[in-house]
Amino acid sequence: MTRSSQFLRFTAMLRKESYQILRDPSTFLIAFLLPVLLLFLMGFGVNLDAARTRIGLSIEDDSEPARSLASTFQHSRFFDVEAVGPITMLERELVAGDIHAIIVIPQDFGRMHSRGGGVVQVITDGSMPNTASFVSSYANGVYATWVAARTGDQGGRQAVPITVSERFWFNAELASRNFLVPGSIAVVMTMIGSLLTALVVAREWERGTMEGIMATPVGMGEFLLTKVIPYFVLGLFSMALCSVLAVTVFQVPFRGSVLALFIIAAVYLIPALGQGLLISSTFKSQFVASQVALLTAFLPTLLLSGFVFEIPSMPRIIQGLTYLVPARYLIPQLQTVFIAGDDWGLFLPNMAILLVFGAVLFFFCVRATRRRIA
Repeated sequence: MTRSSQFLRFTAMLRKESYQILRDPSTFLIAFLLPVLLLFLMGFGVNLDAARTRIGLSIEDDSEPARSLASTFQHSRFFDVEAVGPITMLERELVAGDIHAIIVIPQDFGRMHSRGGGVVQVITDGSMPNTASFVSSYANGVYATWVAARTGDQGGRQAVPITVSERFWFNAELASRNFLVPGSIAVVMTMIGSLLTALVVAREWERGTMEGIMATPVGMGEFLLTKVIPYFVLGLFSMALCSVLAVTVFQVPFRGSVLALFIIAAVYLIPALGQGLLISSTFKSQFVASQVALLTAFLPTLLLSGFVFEIPSMPRIIQGLTYLVPARYLIPQLQTVFIAGDDWGLFLPNMAILLVFGAVLFFFCVRATRRRIA
């Protein structure tokens, strides 16, 4: 068979797969509508910043320092004082979930403060450990700021003449959306690469067209390549759409280069598409293939990639499993190219690992497909 006839056969198969995508509304639903929906949910619905936490304030001392400290809490940008009253009333609101913490300024606070002391009690809801930790830290910060201001107004001197100047690199405003939105792009690319391609070969079996393909002289590598290329292009388009929304709608900074972003995305799509095709070649049912893709690709990316939960805080055995999740090597690259810039010293090792993943998955994919068709 001549090269020209092989090329014509390949382009015909590629055109057939592209037309099949265009005629399937569910493909565009998953490729464009669901990514946008997921991006908006992650950008607006998931917020790890504890700003304006609702608290109650119990003032048990009527001295001037107690009233001054209470006013500082009421005007703090971290807290929204919902109620002021006795602690028994505030405890009921804490149990009901109307407030998340109680700040208690105890009796004799003014007298203790005049002697260089003073204690403030912080009661938090332990069923929300993250919020409780934030409230405790912010309350300590508000109290320390108030003490420093009082000391300066009274002409006193600090016990420790050291000033701490904080500087946060890359994400100065400490906004969680700046790393959640790039991470959600990794989830979108996993969904495009693995979930959609997990259906392509299984769909051929269910529709009865696989027998016709078996009768042609097309090779398995050629057959799989015609399945991969349209979804590869679709994944890049979806990534570009999500990136534009991240910068324009969510105001996530983009300090890297567009070229680096597309190279990172293209390299990640190789193992993602390979995993989806391996699933599709192994299972002849679209329903089973989609469920396997959900369990082995989408959920691990969401839970074990470091997207939401930090990997060092996981148990050791779970940390070991994260090395088998390709998205673990994508998310640091996306977060870096968005909020820090191009860092090829970070990109290249992760890309190499992703290419190894892709080579292994495509090798098993060709083997599995050959066994099914032979």
